[in-house]
Amino acid sequence: MCGFVGIVDGKNCSRDVVLSLQALQHRGQDSAGLGTINHGQFPLVKRLGLVHQGFGAAEIEQTPGNICIGHVRYPTVGAGVLRDAQPFFFRQPGVLMAHNGNLTNLREMHDELAENSVHLMSSCDVEPVLCIFSLELMKRRRRDHRLEDAVEAMKTTMEHIQGAYSLVVALVLDGQETLLALRDPQGIRPAVWGQLPDKQGWMVASESVAMDVLSVKRCGDVAPGELMVFRAGSEPIRHQLKTASPSPCIFEYIYFARPDSHMNGKSVYSKRLAMGQALADAWRAKGLEADVVIPIPDTARPAAAAVAERLHLPNREGFIKNRYTGRTFIMPKADQRADALKLKLNPIRSEFAGRRVLVVDDSIVRGATLKHTIEIIRAQGPTQVHLAIYSPPVLHPCYYGIDISTKEELAAPRFLPEGLAATDPGALQQIEQAFASRLGLDSLTYLPLDGLRAAFDGPACAACFDGLYPAPLDEKQRSWIAEDRRKSDQRTLGI
Repeated sequence: MCGFVGIVDGKNCSRDVVLSLQALQHRGQDSAGLGTINHGQFPLVKRLGLVHQGFGAAEIEQTPGNICIGHVRYPTVGAGVLRDAQPFFFRQPGVLMAHNGNLTNLREMHDELAENSVHLMSSCDVEPVLCIFSLELMKRRRRDHRLEDAVEAMKTTMEHIQGAYSLVVALVLDGQETLLALRDPQGIRPAVWGQLPDKQGWMVASESVAMDVLSVKRCGDVAPGELMVFRAGSEPIRHQLKTASPSPCIFEYIYFARPDSHMNGKSVYSKRLAMGQALADAWRAKGLEADVVIPIPDTARPAAAAVAERLHLPNREGFIKNRYTGRTFIMPKADQRADALKLKLNPIRSEFAGRRVLVVDDSIVRGATLKHTIEIIRAQGPTQVHLAIYSPPVLHPCYYGIDISTKEELAAPRFLPEGLAATDPGALQQIEQAFASRLGLDSLTYLPLDGLRAAFDGPACAACFDGLYPAPLDEKQRSWIAEDRRKSDQRTLGI
């Protein structure tokens, strides 16, 4: 999962891109990059770490330009090294590109490019897409490329790539600096667009919060399978290149996106409230009782508020979060996540001691950090600890950009009895009871899959819960992606 920003305007916009990237820092902490077009040159700066650590006045001065794309990275292919940082640049004919998502046929693209003697400089999956697009452009015209060349080249490129992706591209077409935005046919990964306050410039980003920081008017979403063309002073041009059943990633709404974002015409905050309400109904149906509802900050706060309201219980802050630690889920190794958790959450003992506590969290993926959290809670002296999760059990790997690409790293499947399918009656209860026992909980309640679908209200990719993958993916590709993560991560598993 990553975050990108693209701006085209009639004035230098690199500073604005850096500001908006900081609003997307939750989407990637490993590296950040910035690329512009400036009088036929393509200034490009990449840094490891957070945006504010690597991009100050000097870096902004190095990347002037009226068109600019930026990126924050959390690796789901390759490792967190500088050569894999985005954006990428291809010299012929001169193209900058960044993306969010995961290309599932990366190995096939590598083989295809090798046949054309194209040597890649990274393990990042957007670089081969950039190369294929650039080669297709050059097939159509040696120089002075036109918009129709780019549209046809992107159509052909889409035939060569599979998976989930949103792309942002900067290049010169028809003699004008041009920003392109493309979304995969299923619309799994998000992309929103808007108009700058000067009404001359345009912006595209992974989430609307990147626009809010610049007071950009949010106009809508790039449609699944759509290519949008932006130029300063002109209305956007839209080309529908491919059509499929829309399947936006539901995990964006559960965990990744900021609650103040709008994606696919939906408010992330309102969806978390709806999930919390459905979770409260599932918990109440068990006949359980609690004295207080406490969220694990920050993602679970809206759902916890909805749970408390529905159950007529007080909603309290039981943890104080250290604002200077990152998101533990997207840290690459188990020991890093455990150490970060110790710094991240500090309990308020008085909210736990002597109470039956209902703790609300967004999901359980690997379970290791959650085990440490429960130990912290138990040490505060509650009489009972109940855990409610506003998503179903994560039973299947994600191959589309969430870093859960191997089944053995998932916690929930270990508690599904052998021979029992996840869809069988009683399977959810079996997982909850066995998992609660392992974690030392008085109860564990997941949001059932039908409750999640009712709360989300619309088509979505929920493959990590139901195993139904909307974008084409064969067994060879699944094995390759899983093996890439094993080699890159070397994480210690277990709960």
